[in-house]
Amino acid sequence: MDAIVRETEAAVERITAARAEIARVIFGQESVVERSLVTILSGGHGLLVGVPGLAKTKLVETLGTVLGLAASRIQFTPDLMPSDILGAEVLDQAPDGTRSFRFIPGPIFSQLLMADEINRASPRTQSALLQAMQEYHVTVAGQRHDLPRPFHVLATQNPLEQEGTYPLPEAQLDRFLMQIDVHYPDREAERRILLETTGANEATAEAIITAGELAGFQKLVRRMPVGESVVEAILELVRSARPGETGGDVSSLLAWGAGPRASQSLMLTVRARALVDGRLAPSVDDVLALAEPVLQHRMALTFAARADGHTIRDVISRIKARIG
Repeated sequence: MDAIVRETEAAVERITAARAEIARVIFGQESVVERSLVTILSGGHGLLVGVPGLAKTKLVETLGTVLGLAASRIQFTPDLMPSDILGAEVLDQAPDGTRSFRFIPGPIFSQLLMADEINRASPRTQSALLQAMQEYHVTVAGQRHDLPRPFHVLATQNPLEQEGTYPLPEAQLDRFLMQIDVHYPDREAERRILLETTGANEATAEAIITAGELAGFQKLVRRMPVGESVVEAILELVRSARPGETGGDVSSLLAWGAGPRASQSLMLTVRARALVDGRLAPSVDDVLALAEPVLQHRMALTFAARADGHTIRDVISRIKARIG
């Protein structure tokens, strides 16, 4: 136990320094930065949802630099093919005339991948990416190629323009650990953005953590103790977010709800949030704080509930009120 305490204290110091470095570049998005860090420390993938121009791309680029991860970016379009992401085999001819195939890795072979506007790609291309996210390897021409570790995907979705898009199916949305909503900055943050990003000297991030250290922090998250009250809160929250469960009038509003993967996601993310906040163990407050980003993309309302003006966020708030 003493060893975990010492490891946690050392990790907190490094993560605090990383957050401070990110804050030099990203202004007014503290919640988004925290949830993105929690997603990566939990070993998962995140879905960033927000209108254009809210520094989503800048955030991923900064996270890659600060966390010491090799980062790449794919701008999704309807004509993008799976081979454009995964890579392809080409035919090489040696000086002696012999021919052989050589694999050229695609941009997915990075440690932090930004999938920009993932809902603009065709279902075939989306499936290729999401399968790699789940299995951590790709198969091309019958040959397996392992992805570098750690490997994380932060995908973005524009909630406004839906013409010509291919919305991710519910089963594929479940692959994302969290849906992170990116909102407009407040007035003071936007003032700082105006003053600090339009001058001659724009702040750039520096590496604080190495990929090896990050992998160690991810193992530490899984070893952190979780109290019985936190486990019970997670079970109550997730089981109440299903139709037909003992959720009273709330469960009757749901067409389908969160599965066991949501419970697993909460168990990991509440530990990671405690680590990011400098605590040795998670609390029920962590469960309540992460309920919306973990559950909202894993639930759907019935047609009648939508017609009556209910929203997923309202339903989650009512479930949280029963716990907190």
